[in-house]
Amino acid sequence: MATDDDFMPWIGTAGRDRSFLGSVKRATNLAGGRGRAGRPRFTGERIGRGAGAGCVLSTRPVGGRHGRRVIVKARYVLLAGKGGARAQAHLRYLQRDGTTREGERGTLYAADRDVADGKAFLERGSGGDRHQFRFIVAAEDGAEYENLKPLVRRFMAQAEKDLGTSLDWVAVDHFNTGHPHSHILLRGKDDRGADLIIAREYLSHGLRARAQEIVELDLGPRTELEIRRAETREIGQERFTAIDRRLVRAIDSDGLVSSAHPDGIEQAARAGRLQTLGKMGLATEEKRGRWRLDGELEPTLRAMGKRGDIIATLHERMKQERSLIPPADYAIYDPGRTGQQPLVGRVLATGLSDEHHDRRFIVVEGTDGRAWHVDVGMADEMPSRRSVVRLSDAMGSVRQVDRTVANVAGAHGGRYSIDVHLRHDAQASEDFARTHVRRLEAIRRGGGGVERRPDGSWIIAPDHLERVERMSAALPNADPCGSRPCRRNRSSNCFAMTASPGSTGRSHPTIRRHSSGASAPMSGRRSGDARCGWSSRTSVPARAKTSCRHETCSPGCSGVIWPRRARS
Repeated sequence: MATDDDFMPWIGTAGRDRSFLGSVKRATNLAGGRGRAGRPRFTGERIGRGAGAGCVLSTRPVGGRHGRRVIVKARYVLLAGKGGARAQAHLRYLQRDGTTREGERGTLYAADRDVADGKAFLERGSGGDRHQFRFIVAAEDGAEYENLKPLVRRFMAQAEKDLGTSLDWVAVDHFNTGHPHSHILLRGKDDRGADLIIAREYLSHGLRARAQEIVELDLGPRTELEIRRAETREIGQERFTAIDRRLVRAIDSDGLVSSAHPDGIEQAARAGRLQTLGKMGLATEEKRGRWRLDGELEPTLRAMGKRGDIIATLHERMKQERSLIPPADYAIYDPGRTGQQPLVGRVLATGLSDEHHDRRFIVVEGTDGRAWHVDVGMADEMPSRRSVVRLSDAMGSVRQVDRTVANVAGAHGGRYSIDVHLRHDAQASEDFARTHVRRLEAIRRGGGGVERRPDGSWIIAPDHLERVERMSAALPNADPCGSRPCRRNRSSNCFAMTASPGSTGRSHPTIRRHSSGASAPMSGRRSGDARCGWSSRTSVPARAKTSCRHETCSPGCSGVIWPRRARS
């Protein structure tokens, strides 16, 4: 019989068992993992400006065969940390000498004035700008413009309409290359003082489409004569061209491509390009008029184009230096190549190999008598002209320390630790074993597939060396160099570009200043107190054999004395 005291408690899901899938998701979330596999990355399409315009412009056909072609490169850089100093260096480089039609210094301009103050522009951004946008606008027919300022101003005015905000920007025009182009620096703030976020679609497609529209309004569609001239220039080029791109798209089900095309100009361009590719060994004629393209056509041609640009840069710099090194002795230093020996020499020139990403290079006159082009990435500290450098692989693909770890782990069931190493090699010291642990830490951070146990030991896979090789090949090279001045003498004019502890595995040189500095000018004679300099009278073999006796040199010193040439 029920009474007022009888009740049935409702406990909800407290007593139910959690499903296995729910437990896995909960544990994943607690560990910081992502709840959904394949989650798309941030594109700014929801909160970024210009998303709608970018989507519309990306689907709109632009010009077709007769349309004017424009390249727009866009990127943003963070200003935190060293970003501010790099922004200042980038702005100084854009205003360097020799970039105008008359060979004068580049001049900044803005929307409302022909001469802008770059220092004031950076100061406006130093008060809280999170990032800065950088654009390069290069029209294929940019040489037709007597002045690029009106083009850039109309381009940025249209961007303001698409983004719905006023923009604070400065620009500079460069005419020192075969294609005149403009560099634009844009603050990362809108007219309300909030962070300026631009949708990826607008950066990828919208900017280029707007630039093409403006150029076509100014110059009109391309004529057949202009198209024929452009196609003729591309036929013999040693780089990946628009003709190659169309040939790749025209490959049939049999893997062959033909030069046949209804358009006579296109047919002639394809036929000529296929003959050129055949001479390069990148295409084979299997049937009459039907060719099979090499599977590595695009990467090979892109590498050839990059090499051609480097050689052209070397020619230009050697001409400026009035060097006696013949073009046959120009070379590209690749520290990641197997068997590449360390390079010792004098710095002839420095510069930017990629103005958009601030990648730097140096030209080194080596003790072997050759002129070497060296990519040093985004180095924070560059050696000065006429300083001495020693270059070697900063990390290498597989090092001796990796082989030692593999051998020790292979003999102890795939485990490595300092204690295991000392038991395996009685002559090894504890400090020596710790260097192997630091290497394993760098590999773990780089995704090399090693596992650290709670007790400090490491699990080493049987294919450890292959994993290290794959990790080194997959690491990006946007910032391959780390620059550290020598602790012994920070006023030196010698640099060692060698391996550094804690490196992340990039096969690129690392700059380190390492030997002592000022020296009195000399007249080409060897002297006991000669410091780092140069003598045009001293032969290369003699210079290579001269030993360094600097008391302040670090162990990475190249051991070469370069007597300084007397000034006239």
